[in-house]
Amino acid sequence: MMDESLVNGLMERAKAGDQTVLRSAELKSLFEELKTKPTEERAAFGKAVNELKQELEEILLNHHPKTTTQKPIDITAPFDVNAKKPGLLPADQGSVHPLMKELEQVLQIYARMGFASAESRQLDDDWHMFESLNFPPDHPARDNTDTFEVEDGLLAPAHTSTMQNRIMSANKHLLDIGQPIAYVIPGRVFRNEDVDARHEHTFYQLEGIYVDKGINAGHLISVLQTFFEAYFGKKMEVRTQPFYFPFTEPSFEFAIACPFCDKAGCHVCGEGWLELLGCGMIHPNVLKMAGIDAEKYTGFAWGGGIERMVMVKNNIEDVRHFHSANLKFLRQFR
Repeated sequence: MMDESLVNGLMERAKAGDQTVLRSAELKSLFEELKTKPTEERAAFGKAVNELKQELEEILLNHHPKTTTQKPIDITAPFDVNAKKPGLLPADQGSVHPLMKELEQVLQIYARMGFASAESRQLDDDWHMFESLNFPPDHPARDNTDTFEVEDGLLAPAHTSTMQNRIMSANKHLLDIGQPIAYVIPGRVFRNEDVDARHEHTFYQLEGIYVDKGINAGHLISVLQTFFEAYFGKKMEVRTQPFYFPFTEPSFEFAIACPFCDKAGCHVCGEGWLELLGCGMIHPNVLKMAGIDAEKYTGFAWGGGIERMVMVKNNIEDVRHFHSANLKFLRQFR
């Protein structure tokens, strides 16, 4: 005879829907016990064990777990319509992202310098991305701003310069009343980029525009020098070198001495200088595209990554930290 308490235990587990009962040590022990039975008892004991297994299988096959019906939640309704309000994380566990915190300070400095601000777009069209900026169709210079395109033909802007035509067109009336066009434009930009310590495929950029009578490259360098010294709170060793942008002429790269290696060269700067932005005098064709008389007015523009400025200011060695969602990194700036 089989142990009655053991059999009852197996039956209860099966009735509860426990699928592991067929592989349980208790059931296996019955088959092991069969080997130890006298020859004359094996047939009857074996039959009883097999019948028990079949009964367990049948119970499990017909088992239907109990289900409970809950009141549906209307996700479009206010919280008080539903039974329970979801819990929210306390605000003191969050913090302002270091990029947004620094961007606010950047805009405040430029505001004190007389610049208004406008936000860039995260999707734009080909005309504002290229043609309004003196990129002729099929010109090879377009390859340097390789970006992403969505299905309906819109582009993820590779630079905040897509806003230059909009800002100048909307504010050219200021020139008629003797006021300059002075704007900074922050925004997120996207590029098909090889990611490393200095480069990301998605980052934030700040565009600057200044248009008035008698503006020259000296004004451009002066504005940038004034801004960076106010932002970093000290005298800055800077340099410019010739470069090419279709929408400025002449064009420059603006760099500062690398604070990580004291111009010795490292994995952040490469050769001792950290290039922060591109800049130059606005090309006459770009002014004309915006309806501004290029014979009467001149201007300058610049655009650079916000991440690089924050890296320098806070001694951050890798741009990839900003988008890593690493709480250990982010909590340093609370």
